[in-house]
Amino acid sequence: MILVVDASVAIKWFLYGQADEAHADVALSVLEQSVLGFITLVQPPHFMAEVAAVLARLRPEQVQQDLLNLQDIDHRVLQSPATYATAVALAMRHQHHVFDTLYHAVALNTPGATLLTADQRYYGKVKGEGQIMRLEDWQS
Repeated sequence: MILVVDASVAIKWFLYGQADEAHADVALSVLEQSVLGFITLVQPPHFMAEVAAVLARLRPEQVQQDLLNLQDIDHRVLQSPATYATAVALAMRHQHHVFDTLYHAVALNTPGATLLTADQRYYGKVKGEGQIMRLEDWQS
């Protein structure tokens, strides 16, 4: 299985155990399956930077270690003109930020891939585009 996990899912890997972090256990299950080789992660080029930026804001005292742990997670990066064109088209069609649509564009431009997101607002706008699933609907 091939997944693209957006920052809304990846952040949950580091916030597990916080009472207000819904579905963090599901996100950790996805990470575990990736580590075990059952899931291949494919990400846009800004994945590391976006997750690091959020972690720096939410966990400044732990961000250095979190960043090292994030760098250890095996993933491929998809960067192509077609991916950027898809992301821009999604952004314009749905009036949404390109950084979010890039995750979806990676899934749409990777055969067999699905975007896994905890971003309800984005999901509500683009679910009809396909190749996207909410974290809360994930079945391991």
